[in-house]
Amino acid sequence: MATDGEIFRNSVREPQDFEEIFERHAASVWNYARRRVGSDAAEDVVADAFLIAFARRASFDPSYDSARPWLFGIATNVIRRRLRDERAYLTAMGRDFDPSTADPAEDVSGLDAQRIRPVLTAALMSLSSDDRETFMLVAVGELTYGETAAALRIPVGTVRSRMHRVRTLLRERIPELPAIDDGGE
Repeated sequence: MATDGEIFRNSVREPQDFEEIFERHAASVWNYARRRVGSDAAEDVVADAFLIAFARRASFDPSYDSARPWLFGIATNVIRRRLRDERAYLTAMGRDFDPSTADPAEDVSGLDAQRIRPVLTAALMSLSSDDRETFMLVAVGELTYGETAAALRIPVGTVRSRMHRVRTLLRERIPELPAIDDGGE
């Protein structure tokens, strides 16, 4: 099986080979985009991200085995452009939860998540955009620290320090918040 780097190198001469990159990574990019901007906008984010990736395929460093971090970096930039100010989205997500409207048969953990959403939203809104993007790639995109560093084109140590800041802030503001996955590192 060819690496992503090999496929990118070949796709410069044979553009149809790029389809394999789409097949390998579109679902994970879509899942990340869906969690960030919702299902409706996720389709557009994926389409835009892969159009950009295709147009820039000659600039991909073929020494990398996986294009996943590069594609997530492109998707993150597309999302940034689409939202311009993510605070509006987070504000909408943070509307107060009204327990009287909840289905009594609903999962209790889901209700707990709904109850802490306004506090979580406020905490996320208080982060710098760099810290928020890093957190979203690790917690929502489920990228490793190394992949996040590659996606944002920053050192892994910077990802670690940003995630430490975010975890500290979230633990202070929401002690009942479950642990945040460390990105596999």
